[in-house]
Amino acid sequence: MADNIDDKKQAQQLKEDQKQDQKIEEHKEEVQKEFNDFFQSTKEFLGELLNIKAGTDKEATAQTIKEGISMKGHTAWILVFSILVASIGLNVSSTAVVIGAMLISPLMGPILGIGYSIGINDIDTLRLSMINLGVMVGLSLLTSFLFFSIPIFKEATPEILARTKPDVRDVLIAIAGGLALIIAISRPRPQFNTVAGVAIATALMPPLCTAGYGLATGQFNYFGGAMFLFTINSIFIALAAFAITKYLRFPMLKYINSAKRKRISQIASILALVIFSFSIYLFYQLYLINDFNTRAEYFIKNIKNEGVNIIGDAKESIDYKENEIKLYVFGNKYDENDKKRWSLQLKELGLKNTKLTILQSQDDSGIREDIDQIKEMYINNYKMLSSKEESIKEKDIRINELEKDLRKYYDNEILFDQVIEEIKINYNDLEKISFAREYISNFEKIDTLPVISVKWKSKVKNKQRKIQEEKLKKWMETRLKINHIEIRSLQ
Repeated sequence: MADNIDDKKQAQQLKEDQKQDQKIEEHKEEVQKEFNDFFQSTKEFLGELLNIKAGTDKEATAQTIKEGISMKGHTAWILVFSILVASIGLNVSSTAVVIGAMLISPLMGPILGIGYSIGINDIDTLRLSMINLGVMVGLSLLTSFLFFSIPIFKEATPEILARTKPDVRDVLIAIAGGLALIIAISRPRPQFNTVAGVAIATALMPPLCTAGYGLATGQFNYFGGAMFLFTINSIFIALAAFAITKYLRFPMLKYINSAKRKRISQIASILALVIFSFSIYLFYQLYLINDFNTRAEYFIKNIKNEGVNIIGDAKESIDYKENEIKLYVFGNKYDENDKKRWSLQLKELGLKNTKLTILQSQDDSGIREDIDQIKEMYINNYKMLSSKEESIKEKDIRINELEKDLRKYYDNEILFDQVIEEIKINYNDLEKISFAREYISNFEKIDTLPVISVKWKSKVKNKQRKIQEEKLKKWMETRLKINHIEIRSLQ
């Protein structure tokens, strides 16, 4: 009897367990269904949110791009004047003026035409775009060259220097800007505020103006860097236009001759592949440069935090091409152990094969210690003799005299051997240099005139020599804290 009762209880428990399992399964199915519904609704929402195919006006887009390619009449004059405005803005370091010039520039048209024509296999539009882009670049370089050829406009301002070296971030800006531009143009109502914003962000004009400046002043490193930046921006904008053209499935241009159609398709495909491959190469090279500079700047910051006094800006000390960091330090003397420790830090930062060059100036720690001792003496005497005003005044007078003597020492003593290495680093074309103080009198008073005599290598042209001498004059006046240094030729 007891066994029958136990069997009934077990059977009842089994039924309850089965019902519980069934409820759990049903709950799982409900949760899974809700999740699938949520996932599907989210997918549909994101699809609608990010869909750029809907509402694309392909005919109007093609017409807008083709109309922007041509370089004739008013377009040419708009380009000339916009380049002139941008050159003035760079010369006076006015960001607002440069932005205004970029807003009226028609440079973007042919670049979009190149990407679009490759995307639809339109060889005639491609040829027209490349010709007009070449004309625009030539006209822009000529305009900026003529402007910066005027002597009073030859100063290298921060706005000009900022466009002489491309950065990996310029690539990202060009890609994002190109994508935004072609999408904005492809809408039924082109979003011209987006077009204007892209014109500012991608900054095609300032590099061309900087390239013209480099030609006008004979600084071909500026010309090369600026043209490289312009080329990068142009390639990635064209690449973005090509990608969106393909994604939106613009109709391919049809040719009656099947052989010609096949040949043009092959040419367009090869061009697209070349541009894409070159773009990846440029991006990778810029990434390597940016990564090297970032690590090197971090290293320099670390050793500065150790109390090492370094002359010059960190960026000027970094040479990616030579894989070298060259530091000019002053103050304390640093031995081989310090250099080994710094080399170890370079390895830890991933700069294992980077050459570290340390150039040390004359040790001025003795003078610094004298000044510190005098200050300490003053403080101690002031505390000890606070009740004796006359004695304190005598100490004050003595300390002032000593500080004046020290200032005279700094004013009159030129540590020529200290600056000669810096001059050698910055002016490779100098053959000889001398420094002297010339005494001048009008029989009423005597003045001294600091004179630097230089002899340049024969290959240096007169125009470049004058530029370098003016640069040397300003640098020496700043470095030595001397006003009105005169530069003379040394025979």
